[in-house]
Amino acid sequence: MILSHSPVRIFWRIEVTKIMDWSVVLPYILSGISVGGQYALIAIGYTMVYGILRLINFAHGDVFMVAGLMMIYFSASMPMYYSIPLMIIFTVLLGYAIERAAYKPLRTAPRMSIMISAIGVSYLLENLALYVTGGLNQNYPGIPWISDSITIGGAVTKRVTIITPILTIVLVVALILLIKHTKFGMAMRAVSRDFDTAQLMGIDIDKVISVTFIIGSFLAAIGSLLYFTNYTGVVPTSGAMPGLKAFVAAVFGGIGSIPGAVVGAFIIGICENLIKGLDSVLMVNGIISQQFGFATFSDAFTFVLLIVILIFKPTGLFGEKQTDKV
Repeated sequence: MILSHSPVRIFWRIEVTKIMDWSVVLPYILSGISVGGQYALIAIGYTMVYGILRLINFAHGDVFMVAGLMMIYFSASMPMYYSIPLMIIFTVLLGYAIERAAYKPLRTAPRMSIMISAIGVSYLLENLALYVTGGLNQNYPGIPWISDSITIGGAVTKRVTIITPILTIVLVVALILLIKHTKFGMAMRAVSRDFDTAQLMGIDIDKVISVTFIIGSFLAAIGSLLYFTNYTGVVPTSGAMPGLKAFVAAVFGGIGSIPGAVVGAFIIGICENLIKGLDSVLMVNGIISQQFGFATFSDAFTFVLLIVILIFKPTGLFGEKQTDKV
C-alpha cells in the first residue's frame, strides 16, 4: 500500500498526465489524419500505375498541382458548382492525354525509357505552370462549407480535416469493390499479374491502362481539392513534395497494394504533423524551455523512413515479392 502511493509513482503519474495533454496534441493528430488522407489519394495513383505497368509515374504529383491551378482559374470566372466538376473532368482528361501521348508509344520500350518520359512530362507540366503563372503564388479559393472552421475536443480546425479521412475511406472502399467484384476489375488484376498472358487472353490492355490513369487522375483531383483548401497557395512546384511523400507512402505500404498505400499515407501524415508540433507540445508541458526546431525535420522524416523501409523490408508492409520472368 505504501509502495503504491510512493512519491516516485505519484510524480510519474503526474508527468505522464502532463505529457499526454490531448488539448495540445489533438490539433496535430487531426491535421495529420487529414494530410494523410490527401497523401493517400495521390499515393493510390502511384500504386495503381505501378501495379499495371511497373512504372513510377513521376508526373503524377504535377497533375495534382495542375488540378489546383485549374480550380483557381475556373473559380475566378464561374460559380463553384461549375468549377469543381470542370476541374475534375479536365484533370482526368490531362491524365488520359499524358498516358496516350507520353507512355503508350513506349509500351514495348525498356522501363528506363518510360521513366525518363515520366520525368520529362513532370518538368513540362511544371514549366507550363511557370509560364502561365509567372512563378507567382496563386491563392486557392475558399470552398464553401468544407472551408468553415469547427471545434473538436477544444481544437479549432477546418471542416475539411474531418471530411478528408471519411471521403478517402469511401473512395478506397469503392475502388477495392471495383477491382475485386467487377469484370473490368478482373481484367485489371489479370494485367497486373501477367501483362503478356492477359493480352493473349484477349484483354484490351490499352483500355485497362487508360482507365487506370483516369482513376488515378480523378483521385489526384479530389486530393488537390482537399489539400489546397488547407494549404491555400499554389505555385508550379506545389505538387513536388506532396507527390514525393505520396510515393514514399506507396513504397512504405507496399507499392502495388492499395490498402498499403492508404495505411502508409496515414502513418506518414500523422508522424509528420506530430514532428511539426513537437516543439509546442514539449514547451507547453514544461519539458523544454525553448524551441529546438524539430519542425525542420518533418520532411526529412519521410525520406529517412523510405531509406529504412528499403533496407529492412523492400516490399513494404503489404507488398508481395516480385520476380522477373526470364
